[in-house]
Amino acid sequence: MVARLFFLPRLEGDIGPHMLFNGKEHLVWSLNNYLGLANHPEVREADANGAADYGMAYPMGARMMSGNSVHHEELENNLAAFVGKPDAFLLNYGYQGMVSIIDSLINRNDVIVYDAESHACIIDGLRMHMGKRFVYQHNDLESCEKQLERATRLAEQTGGGILLITEGVFGMSGAQGKLKEIIALKKKFDFRILVDDAHGFGTMGKTGAGTHEEQDCIDGVDVYFATFAKSMAGIGAFVAGEKEVIDYLRYNMRSQIFAKALPMPMVMGLKKRFELLKSKPQLREKLWLISSTLQKGLKERGFDIGVTNTMVTPVFLKGELQEATALTRDLRENYGIFCSIVIYPVVPKGVILLRLIPTAAHSLEDVQRTLDAYSEMGEKLKAGYYKEKKVAV
Repeated sequence: MVARLFFLPRLEGDIGPHMLFNGKEHLVWSLNNYLGLANHPEVREADANGAADYGMAYPMGARMMSGNSVHHEELENNLAAFVGKPDAFLLNYGYQGMVSIIDSLINRNDVIVYDAESHACIIDGLRMHMGKRFVYQHNDLESCEKQLERATRLAEQTGGGILLITEGVFGMSGAQGKLKEIIALKKKFDFRILVDDAHGFGTMGKTGAGTHEEQDCIDGVDVYFATFAKSMAGIGAFVAGEKEVIDYLRYNMRSQIFAKALPMPMVMGLKKRFELLKSKPQLREKLWLISSTLQKGLKERGFDIGVTNTMVTPVFLKGELQEATALTRDLRENYGIFCSIVIYPVVPKGVILLRLIPTAAHSLEDVQRTLDAYSEMGEKLKAGYYKEKKVAV
């Protein structure tokens, strides 16, 4: 039972801010359900109707051979228009989609430049690249330019091109990628930019179109990727860009050519989710109310939330593994607060990161309950209380 506190924990009940953990009610800050759509009644109805009308197996096969449908294509067209690109391609999964995008776009003569804190799906895509790659320090433009200079010299020798990869919103720190500034470097260097906007799609920008809308640089992003697993509370992803690029990906992405298409019940459910994302801006407004109130309260209580300028809310604490496990157990068992814990090697030794994911489904009462619990936990940590607690992991 103790191990379930940290590894493979079981959250039960309807998806939302309040769920059961080990048989007790917990306030949950660990679900990427930004707009609160996971349990929206219209979404659940659309999911159920999709399953009833088509069954879970339809369409049968990969899109290239037998798994295409008018609903897949309609969703693609609507997504492309929303994010400001001529075309889009629906993907059955986000993680493998990004891996396969990188694999398809790049050959051994090309050079990749990427941010040091890129998501694991980007890193795994890079591992498949047989050419050179250069990493720049996280969100550091000077370092980025230096790596672009190195990449340019190499590409001139190989005859290849340069692909720069970054994220719209970095999921751990909550920092926005410096898209506009990186795009400005195109005046000096010849490269294309691929943006993973998994956390930004649906949450950032005036309409929720993404971080490239937030930073007013839609046209400068060459290939735009987003997942449905965050703001849309679903499964799958899409990639958008110029028609020639997207058509190329349709015929070359191995994760799509050799895998079953996104099932129709999810496609129908995604159409409803997308409709709500566009037609109910109050969901995004509520998300930002919860986020800003939570972050303001944490800072007023002296907590370090880093450089986040998005809804992702990290709390950086000082402590070792024993303290990390003890304070997490305290939060979960005695305060009923469930949030993600991150320790070394993801963060440096001596650092504990508690990541909170606000959603439109949370309430201001949830925020206050969390702030009160964190205040007490913070005082205990300073007093050395958690150093004396031993928790098996």
